[in-house]
Amino acid sequence: MEILVFLVPLALMLGLAGLAAFLWSLRSGQYDDLDGAAWRAIADDEPPPQDAPAKR
Repeated sequence: MEILVFLVPLALMLGLAGLAAFLWSLRSGQYDDLDGAAWRAIADDEPPPQDAPAKR
């Protein structure tokens, strides 16, 4: 039962740290452009390679 004296405050501190990190990420703009990252992942930035003419 004595372990609860340490675990309850530890759990509260970890929960508050997670909440603080989430609120910081909201304020810093981490969730502003959700579609941009998805399009950048599938966008073709490089032109397709040109095949060399076949030698006969």
